[in-house]
This record gives sequence, C-alpha cells and structure tokens, in this order.
Amino acid sequence: MTLFTLDIDPPDGLGPGAAHLPAWLSLDQQRWLVEQFRVWERGPVPIRAAKVRGHEMSVRTVCLGWHWQPYQYTRRATDVNGEEVPPFPDWMVRLGRRALADAGYTAEQVSAYTPDTALVNFYHRDARMGMHQDKDEISSAPVVSLSIGDACTFRFGNVENRSRPYTDLRLASGDLFVFGGPARLAFHGVTRVHPSTAPDGCGLDDGRINITLRMTGMTDDRSD
Repeated sequence: MTLFTLDIDPPDGLGPGAAHLPAWLSLDQQRWLVEQFRVWERGPVPIRAAKVRGHEMSVRTVCLGWHWQPYQYTRRATDVNGEEVPPFPDWMVRLGRRALADAGYTAEQVSAYTPDTALVNFYHRDARMGMHQDKDEISSAPVVSLSIGDACTFRFGNVENRSRPYTDLRLASGDLFVFGGPARLAFHGVTRVHPSTAPDGCGLDDGRINITLRMTGMTDDRSD
C-alpha cells in the first residue's frame, strides 16, 4: 500500500483524510511557539508578504527548511534578499509525527513522515487566504496545520474546484488540523479572522499565527 493514502474518517464529517483536533496545544506550548516565531520573523530571511500573480498577499510568511514562493521551493529567498532560510528543526519532525499519530494515521505512516519545511503565516485581523491547493510539493504526505492566537473561519473544500461542497469550521488557538490521503489536494482558505478571541496566556495579543508542516520531496539539486 502506498503511504499516506489511508482513508481516515473524522468525527466532524470533513471527509476521509482530514482531521480537526481542538485544543491540541497547551497554552504553554502555544506561548513557546510564539516566542520561536518572534525569532524567525527577524530573519535571516525576514517575514514578508508573497506576491501571487503580481498581487501582494494580506498574509505575511516566514519559512524554515525551504523557502516557499509561488510556485516553487528554494533554499535561498531569491524573491526577498537572497539569504538561505534557517534549517528545519528536529523538534518539528517529532511534532509532526505526534500530530499524525493523534489524527489517526498508522504507525507506519507516522514513522515515514519527515517534514522538511514549515510555512509560518501571520494573519492580522483583516487578512484572508483565498481558496487554493497545496500542490507545490512533490511529496503527497499530509499537511499538519497549527493555529495560535485569534480564531479564524477556515473553509475546507473538495479536490475538484473552489466551489461547493465545502465546510466552514472555526479554528481556535491551539487547534490542530491535518489533511492527507484523499483530502491532500483539497481546496482550502481562511475567510475571516475573529479579533479579540485569542486566549490569555497564548503569547499573542492580536492576530493569528498558522504553522504548516510539509514534506516537499525536494533534494538540494532542485533548489535553485
């Protein structure tokens, strides 16, 4: 059996391969991740708003391991300052594997999951993310998504187009969302951030941080 294709039926009806685990991160863990974010956003490649088809996104992004720019991954941020992004930390690999295990993936799939990039997005209160597919990766391994700060309305759709059917759900601070297998290429986006909903003690007073872990399937000889 090909890895990462097991059908997982979540209790909230999102469809096979998708799982939402509320309050997966403790407040202490959230606060620690916000502290790491404060370091990452300063560089060596500073946080920036990527441009998609010439239009600047309202979400700002900083990357680890590989630098994402539409529609490719590189080691160096050739669209920012030419610097190499920080390496992907080992603790994030362990975090991603624990997320898959808790989401219901098999032990074989968990042990095979070795994420090598993180896209860390910051949403201010008016930021949005249009419906899109995460398909710049070679690997079909699941995406692990963590939310910290203000809650958002997350729209999770189908693999065919941006239209219905889709499900709108609220992702709150500390929530985990995983999508892989049949749901790996589902269209998804953020339609709204809900200001002043961040819990006391999460480390973020305003806005939302979203950390997504991915396996690119890339090797260094494809980086530039």
